[in-house]
Amino acid sequence: MSGKPRLHYVNARGRMEPIRWLLAAAGVEFEEAFLETKDDLKKLQVPMVEIDGMKMVQTRAILNYIAGKYNLYGKDLKERALIDMYVEGLADLNELISSNFFQPADKKEEHLATVMDKAATRYFPVYEKVLKGHGQDFLVGNKLSRADVQLLEIILLVEESKPDILAKFPLLQSFKAKTSNIPNIKKFLQPGSQRKQPIQEKDIPRLMQIFH
Repeated sequence: MSGKPRLHYVNARGRMEPIRWLLAAAGVEFEEAFLETKDDLKKLQVPMVEIDGMKMVQTRAILNYIAGKYNLYGKDLKERALIDMYVEGLADLNELISSNFFQPADKKEEHLATVMDKAATRYFPVYEKVLKGHGQDFLVGNKLSRADVQLLEIILLVEESKPDILAKFPLLQSFKAKTSNIPNIKKFLQPGSQRKQPIQEKDIPRLMQIFH
């Protein structure tokens, strides 16, 4: 067995995508084992990551471990608290976006519009204010952390539905440009990487069969 982390999940974004992002930002190569059937799911609690001799489950625990291991979790307890605070807000927004895929067909458009409005009025203003408040390139400690990685992931996710979402957020525009060009992240954003594409309508029945 190789020393690379091994990720167990479906071939889709879901709860594993922030983990893929964080490993990629840390410059860590990883392998993936995709669940194909409901029986596969019964055998494992997912997302699961095999790393350093452990079989880790629970997305937040996995992300905390990776962030700590690869120095993406601040220099002290105070910075870690700030990172956690920013990440939790982003996780909430991510859940709202993800839930749109499982809305009834006649409710999807209305639900998505509500989520986009919350992103523009409730979530992104917070991160714009943080960057304005300290005048630095990154959210915490003027150094790349898991909070920055997840913020970029969410910005790009929201832009898939609303390309002009950052129109009123000049500092987030600058943040996006700078973090997108960090070599490890830039590589992950290239075609052919292990970054997953948006779920298509045709994928939903397959995923529903596995998870429901």
